[in-house]
Amino acid sequence: MKLITAFFCCMALSTAAFAQTWPAKPIKLILGYPTGGATDAMARPLIAKMEPMLKQPLIIEYRPGAGATAGAIAVAGAAPDGYTLHLIDAGPATIVPNVQKLPYDSLTSFTPIGLICAGGTAIVAHPSVPANSLAELLQLAKAQPGKLSYGTSGVAGAGHMAAELLQIATHVQMVHIAYKGGGPAMTDLLGGHVPVLFSSMATAVPHVKSGKIKGLAVTTPARVPAIPDVPTVAELGFPGFEALIWFGIVGPAKLPPEITAAVSRALVGALEDKSVQDAIRGIGYEPVPTTPEQFAAVIRNDLEKWRKVVQEAKIKVE
Repeated sequence: MKLITAFFCCMALSTAAFAQTWPAKPIKLILGYPTGGATDAMARPLIAKMEPMLKQPLIIEYRPGAGATAGAIAVAGAAPDGYTLHLIDAGPATIVPNVQKLPYDSLTSFTPIGLICAGGTAIVAHPSVPANSLAELLQLAKAQPGKLSYGTSGVAGAGHMAAELLQIATHVQMVHIAYKGGGPAMTDLLGGHVPVLFSSMATAVPHVKSGKIKGLAVTTPARVPAIPDVPTVAELGFPGFEALIWFGIVGPAKLPPEITAAVSRALVGALEDKSVQDAIRGIGYEPVPTTPEQFAAVIRNDLEKWRKVVQEAKIKVE
């Protein structure tokens, strides 16, 4: 018994000593999307402010693929030494796990560190669509149930889930057209090949601002500063309606508490910087600094929320 106790005491001292010397080399930050997207746009100003606090470079490694789960899979299998972190979002963390079997468990395979930001989906339409408000769009959909189509970035993506949640709340039925990404979906909307799109803010905001498409509503609890004239679904007669996509940082499971706390401090500190806040708001999201415990609660709650939507809408990934 004494030998076992001594062993665990040595392990605890070893972990504490390691945490005190961390970080001794650059830290890898894995992104589940390719370069040039919204995730990249928020990561770069963020890490520029985190690096001085961590006193080591944060090196971005792109791991796109499989609905952004490729990056999550890589991090779930990484050593919990603080040198591999992941900028994850609600999709691979709380939506995709409800529609397909994955080699990781969102509740046990990661160490939540903190949220970065959150935002919603923009419900936008081509100028030719005879609807200038969400109410008119819903009337149009009710007049031709199962005929009005809408596009999203893909099955079980944030846009698809927001659309299903809206259809459940409003008792309308529309036809889903799944694209392989938000870019191709927006290209088809601009070309008039699909009438309505449930789009990410980063993709929709520039085109709403330019007047090329009509902004009908956003699924955030409050209006988005980048497009303040576009109302929320909640204020249009559906109080409490909310469909958010969030981004945060996690590490592998069993990350030492001292390292988790150090990265959390650097993340919260970076989010207090106005240039970082402006960069995040510029792509349609709102900074949301949290504790690791608060972030863990968001993951738990969202897993359950989207599980119910997936079951009711009978969503499946082919």
